[in-house]
Amino acid sequence: MTDTSPKERPAIDDLLEVMARLRDPENGCPWDREQTFSTIAPYTIEEAYEVADAIETGDVDQLEDELGDLLFQVVFYAQISVEAGGFDFDGVARRIAAKMRDRHPHVFGGGENERTSVSQTIAWEEQKATERAARAAKSGRKPSALDGVALALPALMRAQKLQKRAAREGFDWENLPPVIAKIHEELEEVEAEISAGSGQDRLQDEAGDLLFACVNLARHLGIDAEMALRDANAKFDRRFRAVEDGLRRKGKSLAEVDLDEMETHWTAAKATE
Repeated sequence: MTDTSPKERPAIDDLLEVMARLRDPENGCPWDREQTFSTIAPYTIEEAYEVADAIETGDVDQLEDELGDLLFQVVFYAQISVEAGGFDFDGVARRIAAKMRDRHPHVFGGGENERTSVSQTIAWEEQKATERAARAAKSGRKPSALDGVALALPALMRAQKLQKRAAREGFDWENLPPVIAKIHEELEEVEAEISAGSGQDRLQDEAGDLLFACVNLARHLGIDAEMALRDANAKFDRRFRAVEDGLRRKGKSLAEVDLDEMETHWTAAKATE
């Protein structure tokens, strides 16, 4: 009996075999064999961002490719775990399927048949809170409304999630004026530390408070702070390149001009947008 060719068997089986071969102690890839949960975690975060980039650019072919890279990360973790006698890929898939059924009783039975998107969001958060409390009890920790906000999240994204969790518990301003006032307050504290000639530790602390307050304003405005900064980064990248191009057309470089001339080209770049 011949082996099933890669094209005839389920694609996930082919991918799992590829991963096992890469990690083979004798004939696998040296780099893949050396990896651990900790060493591949940064790559997982990077792959997730590349998925987001493909979505933002509307490149469907690239999205398919990046989703494959992200799936490979899951398979990688599963293979490392299998080698240590832990969970496997099927276990990961079964667990998330069970979790989704539990969180959607209106779809899979056991709950009301009709829900609005708002009521579903509320029910989802309540279910997640129950799960967090159960994990805290199992580990012997005191539960917190902030449990489960991952430390590895980008700082702006984590700040917004922490604020959102606290707001659900009533720890939040109800309108914008005090939110904006807090930004002014934090900016004044940064300026005070600068005037006092404070060291980097104090400046970093106050600058962090200012950034946190700005994230809070974005949240109150219904804006995703992480995406807002990504857009601002893209805008700066686009306009700075326009400044470089404008100077090149005049036979100049950044090193040859002063800030005023750069600002002239920057203003021109803004005007074209």
